Amino acid sequence: MVQTFSSHAIAPAAVLRGEGAWAEAFPKIRALCSKPLVLGRSSSTSELRRQLFADLAGTGLTPTTAQLQFDCCEQDLARLNLEANGCDAVIAAGGGKVLDAGKLLAHRLSLPCITVPLSAATCAGWTALSNIYSPEGAFEGDVSLSRCPDLLVFDHGLVRQAPPRTLASGVADALAKWYEASVSSADSSDGLVQQAVQMARVLRDQLLIDSPMAMEDINSAAWVRTAEACALTAGVMGGLGGARCRTVAAHAVHNGLTQLPACHNAMHGEKVGFGILVQLRLEERMGGNRLAAQAHRQLLPLLRQLGLPVCLDDLGLSQASLSDLQQVCFFACREGSDLHHLPFAVTPGALLEALVGAAEPSPLHS
Repeated sequence: MVQTFSSHAIAPAAVLRGEGAWAEAFPKIRALCSKPLVLGRSSSTSELRRQLFADLAGTGLTPTTAQLQFDCCEQDLARLNLEANGCDAVIAAGGGKVLDAGKLLAHRLSLPCITVPLSAATCAGWTALSNIYSPEGAFEGDVSLSRCPDLLVFDHGLVRQAPPRTLASGVADALAKWYEASVSSADSSDGLVQQAVQMARVLRDQLLIDSPMAMEDINSAAWVRTAEACALTAGVMGGLGGARCRTVAAHAVHNGLTQLPACHNAMHGEKVGFGILVQLRLEERMGGNRLAAQAHRQLLPLLRQLGLPVCLDDLGLSQASLSDLQQVCFFACREGSDLHHLPFAVTPGALLEALVGAAEPSPLHS
């Protein structure tokens, strides 16, 4: 058997997690830099970032602040490249778009990168990947980075302050790891990929059990397990499987939905969770997969329980025209799209039918 070469950026060089992780991180931050650029965006986390800035200054560092104006886009990155002049590290503190921008900026400037997630909405604080968007918020593509962050600080006290919606979104994004990897990579002969797929299955099982309680009680052990599963474990799985453990239709649907301004208020994981339902519908109806129908029946009530969107109306697209929805489908089905990792061909018309019928109950005899 011929073994092909593969490269893996599996994990950050160091991970600090738990209550008070931010304060415990100061010695490691000082060892990495003296003049960090602290990057953020959301007005809802501005007070939190001011406190982080003050903490860094109090430890003897000379931090500088910068803000994203848009999502992680080239226009912002060009400006930040100038603002980072004289800085010797990038500290990205915020949600997925901020974390992606901080990683990519550090990568391009060959600076150390420190990620401080302020929610559990994605695993962007862990991974060696950044998604690029237009200034209007439309997905354009992703960029593989040379390594994962030098330090990830996952402070439960900071993350617990995020709105509950962010955790629900993170659950949906993390659940997609199983539903996509089990399709794209289940038959791989690569041991690391096989193990990553099984890790995704365990991740799914834990989230199915813990996420409802996590949403009810942010001080519970279930919240800790769920938040860390979304922000940390999901990243482990991606790093271990690498490029061979691919996303499929759920993320392709997300990418298509971002092309519509009316959908920009929906979070990344909310669009991905809806995309899981669409993918399962495609597997059921086009692939003849009875297990997909069963999975759809299992997942639909959980997404509803967590307050996640399960139909176009929930995503703010009740007034979307046929032309709008076709735009989503054509983008999701474009050449090179992750959608084509499905084991059968999908046309824009078939995808449109699945989009419209994503929340329809699967028949019990499927």
